[in-house]
Amino acid sequence: MNYLELITVKAWADLKSEASRAYIGFLWWFIEPVLYMGSFYLLFGLGLKMGGDNFMYFLLCGLLPWKWFSSSLSNGSLSIVANAGLINQIYLPKYVLPMVTVTVTSMKFLVVLPILLLFLALSGFTPSIHWTALLPIVACQFLLVAALASLLAAIIPFIPDLRFIIENGMLLLMFLSGVFFDMARIDESLRAILYLNPVAVLLKDYREVLLHNQWPPIFDIVYIAGFAAVVGAVSWYVLKRIDRRVIKVL
Repeated sequence: MNYLELITVKAWADLKSEASRAYIGFLWWFIEPVLYMGSFYLLFGLGLKMGGDNFMYFLLCGLLPWKWFSSSLSNGSLSIVANAGLINQIYLPKYVLPMVTVTVTSMKFLVVLPILLLFLALSGFTPSIHWTALLPIVACQFLLVAALASLLAAIIPFIPDLRFIIENGMLLLMFLSGVFFDMARIDESLRAILYLNPVAVLLKDYREVLLHNQWPPIFDIVYIAGFAAVVGAVSWYVLKRIDRRVIKVL
């Protein structure tokens, strides 16, 4: 069995194991993100009355990709530490572990995404050829979360306190990425700085495609893919360096 096949098999096994621990099984994959997005809508949409008539759709198109991103980093960054027992028993290239976690979160996202698309279609957002642009956007996000999760997973065994920085940093990043507000409404100079964050660019592109039937700018795709490639190269280098050493600190 090659390592790509191992990642797929292990991810599927983890999904089934997770589903078996809940009474409603795989239905929890649908219910959990709905509750997650619903709670934010109640707070920001109804409670604080942010946005206009289409705020709910704007929020959903940002929250679902953000949920995928945050879950991938939060869980993926701990994947090597969480599998210390397995690492002590058999040899595995360390990149396998964060990739398994990212594959699991990606599968969950791909299960829920069609529900969002159906909901938007039934709400008056007519599907068009532009929706096919989701393919490169989703692919870029997968590359981004895989690269970042792998890098963090390689560092945390040696700097355990980093996990607490990640937990708090994710909350800050959520607000800086424009999950709850439209970047177009802020000052242009500040917007240019915020768009250095690839997550903010991703969320903008999801919304342009789904809510406005527009093609995402080619520069956005190139920027996110390039950012992911650089981080991926760094994470690959770090993982190779710590491959045999990490067992000593687990």
